[in-house]
Amino acid sequence: MRDQIVEKVKDAGVVGAGGAGFPTHVKINATVDTVLVNGASCEPLLMSDPYIMEHELDIMIEGLNAVLDATGASRGVICIKGKHAKALQTIKDAVAKDTTGRLEAFELRDFYPAGDEQVLVREVTGRTVPEAGIPLQVGVVVSNTESLYNIANAMKDIPLTERYVTVTGEVGRDMVVKVPVGTIVSDLLAFAGGSKISDYRVVDGGPMMGRVLPDTDQPVTKVTSGLIVLDPEHNVVKGKIKDPAAIKRITGTVCCQCTHCTELCPRNLLGHSINPHKLMRSLSALVEDPRARMEALLCCECGICEKFACPMGISPREVNMLIKKELMKEGVRWPATGEEPVNNPMRDVRYVPTKRLMQRLDVLKYDTHPGMPEERFVPERVAIPLAQHIGAPAQCLVKEGDRVAKGDLIGEIPEGALGARIHASIDGVITSVEGGVVRISRNG
Repeated sequence: MRDQIVEKVKDAGVVGAGGAGFPTHVKINATVDTVLVNGASCEPLLMSDPYIMEHELDIMIEGLNAVLDATGASRGVICIKGKHAKALQTIKDAVAKDTTGRLEAFELRDFYPAGDEQVLVREVTGRTVPEAGIPLQVGVVVSNTESLYNIANAMKDIPLTERYVTVTGEVGRDMVVKVPVGTIVSDLLAFAGGSKISDYRVVDGGPMMGRVLPDTDQPVTKVTSGLIVLDPEHNVVKGKIKDPAAIKRITGTVCCQCTHCTELCPRNLLGHSINPHKLMRSLSALVEDPRARMEALLCCECGICEKFACPMGISPREVNMLIKKELMKEGVRWPATGEEPVNNPMRDVRYVPTKRLMQRLDVLKYDTHPGMPEERFVPERVAIPLAQHIGAPAQCLVKEGDRVAKGDLIGEIPEGALGARIHASIDGVITSVEGGVVRISRNG
């Protein structure tokens, strides 16, 4: 049974919808005792997961049951924050009707980053993932809500061609909307009533871990969870568009070594050997600490250090990301032991409440919990990247002038590589294949 499920998920091109984009057919090809449904809606403002759990729960549970069958797990735990009361009640009702005895509901506290998979594993199971490890090492698979929705479709031979996106911020009307993969951001913003401000930037993802798009001619991918329109001077935006060299220089001179970043770091609180303040200190010309530099490999990039903890307004997260990339390019890996860490004794009193975080970010006014629009979004064009997942880009199977139908395979996994299949998301004609992007127009 596992082989059949894994093959269907692979054929459908399902990847993790939570942001990382890891190929799901690889993740579920494992043996564990527990599957956790990550419906934490971890990032502020992003509402797609609660929407799916409230309105499409039956389909999501079909996907969960498929993963339980594939992994041999006896326990499937659907996790959601208690503040999403309607969705939570819908889940509890479904669990009460379950006759398999495998399903449970778990009410999460409203803190950030509850949706970090290692934090989620600790909250629900009490187990702690080893440093530089994955939940599989403690007998757990974590799957995002929308990933399970897509797995259910894969069982019916429906490939991944659409995704739910939260559109919010300075837009005419905020919404959760289902769009074809490859939708152009400017087209989607126009559907949402356009920007309410003349000068703006768009954050792809959440306010903490999202990236600022260079322009609105970018496509929605399989991992685009939200689009947030903000003023260029908004603090969510400003910290994400600084020059990397300037970030390092400012951090190395301004950091006051208060240790707040380390004290609130969720991975440090799990007992991992990451101390952001030491990494910041290592940037100083007066201090050389190779071990501290290596600790960047353990960063989950949640942004608490940068957006909540630091009183100086510097960017430990951005520095960690830069150094992590340098280390990985150098081939440096963390010397993992596989041992279960001992949690920091202060862990249970150092949660970052989501509401306080939103106050700090100045995004509370956008926390409107939007629903779906009455009309469907139907774009005339899409631009589908062949690389929108962890691993190798898909190999293009089409050329300019080809006519395709929604669901047609247009990108294949390279032989022997980690990757995901790519499918056409609308009916139309291939207008170009260049720069690793397949463009399709309904009208040719």
